[in-house]
Amino acid sequence: MELWIPITIAAAFCQNLRSALQKHLQGALGTTGASFVRFGFGFPVAIVYVLLLHVLTDRPFPLMSLPFALWAVVGGVAQIMATILLVHMFSLRNFAVGTAYSKTEPVQAAIFGFVLLGERITAGAVMAIFVGVVGVMMISVARMPLSWRNLFAALFGRTALTGIASGALFGISAVAYRSAALSLGGPDPIMQAAVTLAVVTTFQTVIMIAWMAATDLSEFGRVARAWRSSAMVGLAGVVGSACWFTAMALQQVAYVRALGQIELVFTFAVSIFFFRERITRMEATGCVLIVSGILLLLMWR
Repeated sequence: MELWIPITIAAAFCQNLRSALQKHLQGALGTTGASFVRFGFGFPVAIVYVLLLHVLTDRPFPLMSLPFALWAVVGGVAQIMATILLVHMFSLRNFAVGTAYSKTEPVQAAIFGFVLLGERITAGAVMAIFVGVVGVMMISVARMPLSWRNLFAALFGRTALTGIASGALFGISAVAYRSAALSLGGPDPIMQAAVTLAVVTTFQTVIMIAWMAATDLSEFGRVARAWRSSAMVGLAGVVGSACWFTAMALQQVAYVRALGQIELVFTFAVSIFFFRERITRMEATGCVLIVSGILLLLMWR
């Protein structure tokens, strides 16, 4: 098995755990605070991770450049905006469906990867991604009577557009992070990914602190009072990000993000067993299609 595959599955699991914890925190912190803890409690871990790689495995620090800085900023800002939209979306529909809308990301990541990096994917991979996105769309309309009007509302309503925008921003950030890591050069994708993660999460923390200071100082107190749960979000987020960054340094973004749709399977488990949310038959069918798309991707890529 190629290394990027288990790393991506681990990333999807950690991302699902982080999202579940963020949904739990949203009521206590609000959208901005629940988004901030992902970065603010994660960046120290990212820095320690880089130092451990350097000290324990004797990996050298890569040389940074202007292209690296530009891609890191683009990716960092896009991910902040995508995270805020995703957390906000949890208040519009249930946890599983809210996450499903953002899973249109693989198609958008494939487009951005082609436009920005010239990365091409096989016809079989395109079909596999399409199967997965059909599953996502089934989930999005599962809780309403099937009609053209409801289908239009599901695809172009507030929740859908918020989710699609979140997916687009996640797609942009993924391509930017791969570009940043590759711009560092060298034969060590693990160290390149780790340095990219540390720089980006530090930058994101500074941006979020400035934003919260300018808009709602009381949010800092709420974050401090929920520090235990916030720390768990940060830890799950930074471990997941380390896995994402490493996988995307090893493989094209479209493939990594398509396999990452397995997160939705984890999401349904959390939705059922943790949040006690009822899952319909069509949502379950959509989940099966997503898994089928993932299996086809691994066979046809």
